[in-house]
Amino acid sequence: MASIVPRPKKSGPPTFQVKWRQDGAWQTENFGGEDGEAQAEQFRALVEAHGNKWPYGWVRGQGFVEPEQHPDDVPLLPWAHRYVDRLTGVTARTKADYHRDIDNHFAPQRHTGPDGAEQTFGGLVHTLRDGRTREATVCNVTEDDVQDWVRLNEEGIRDPHTPGKWLATKASPKSVRNWHGLMFCVFQAAVDAAQPLRATNPCAKTKLPRTDDQTEEEMTFLEHEEYALISRELRAFDPKAADLTDFLVGTGLRWGEVTALQVRDVNTRKKTINIQRAWRRQEDNTFQVGPPKTKKARRTLALSAGQMELLRHHMLGREPEQWIFRGRDGAAWRHSNFYNRKWKRALEEAIKKGLTKRPRLHDLRHTHVSWLIAANIPLPAIQVRLGHESITTTVDRYGHLVRALDGEITAAVEAAMVLPQPRNRLQRVV
Repeated sequence: MASIVPRPKKSGPPTFQVKWRQDGAWQTENFGGEDGEAQAEQFRALVEAHGNKWPYGWVRGQGFVEPEQHPDDVPLLPWAHRYVDRLTGVTARTKADYHRDIDNHFAPQRHTGPDGAEQTFGGLVHTLRDGRTREATVCNVTEDDVQDWVRLNEEGIRDPHTPGKWLATKASPKSVRNWHGLMFCVFQAAVDAAQPLRATNPCAKTKLPRTDDQTEEEMTFLEHEEYALISRELRAFDPKAADLTDFLVGTGLRWGEVTALQVRDVNTRKKTINIQRAWRRQEDNTFQVGPPKTKKARRTLALSAGQMELLRHHMLGREPEQWIFRGRDGAAWRHSNFYNRKWKRALEEAIKKGLTKRPRLHDLRHTHVSWLIAANIPLPAIQVRLGHESITTTVDRYGHLVRALDGEITAAVEAAMVLPQPRNRLQRVV
């Protein structure tokens, strides 16, 4: 155990010596000045926390000393923005989103308290070994700094001056993972540079919050009867809008894919549709038609006879390049307009009549998958239908729904575990 020994002086405050034995030899460190005793108490606690050894990074007589940094070290934020500007193969809208995330979640934010004093909170900062913080740079950020940043986003930051108010609300696990993924890439660029600024990526070993704990909050799955309740309400005041949602839940297509369908995308002989394009949000918040979300999102879907008949009704008298699903003015539907004018109204009526869920339009895609899984459709086939780039995405998102196959799985296991009966050695072989 470490102890504190006061060392009086002829003039001025005494010196406080922290003393302990390490590997059989006495070790000491002195603290003076008006707060010398408090500093000695803090250091004694550090020594004991390190197993009665010198704290890592502490230099006798100097305190904690930061390791030497790269001579070309630069502040993190400009480096991160420069990294995004140099990205290729991504849309301008995606770059704008990345720049926004850097400013809102990597950078410390400022808040003016009721006393007029300005304070900073949140963001990624570098914490020295003595607890003080420094601006984050490409080289000084550690694994602990990144983990502290994740924890702050998970827990949120309360306003110290106003009870019940938050300076930063808790972020969802999915959001934290998305921001951390961008941060990982920013630091990896420093590792992979022609003249590396870092030897390792401080994001490589971060323990991230689990997203599967929020599956029910993020996705709503409707039973057939539940969807029918919404569809009936929608059809009562706008049959064309009901046709659109029926097609969404019946195909599992994304909103941006369905509303970008044109007459020429339908093969009436083969009863299929080709997904060749989707609506994409631009940097100025407008929408333009572009390629689908991923390479595998370009796909061909087989349609039922009922779905084919629905499309024939909407294609009647239209040119090959015209939209199949569109509003009264002939333009393609916008998500916000459809949700507020059609879906929300039908949903409220259905809730009055007993619906206990409040699904989003995108939940029709999740509902489609749940119906396929209930019908024992294999996940690889579902992956192709949804246009997921990887089967991992399909399994991670919907694997927990695969319960309909439990009976078949246990039967197969039991059959495999049945051992063949041994043949009687005395039995004659004919």
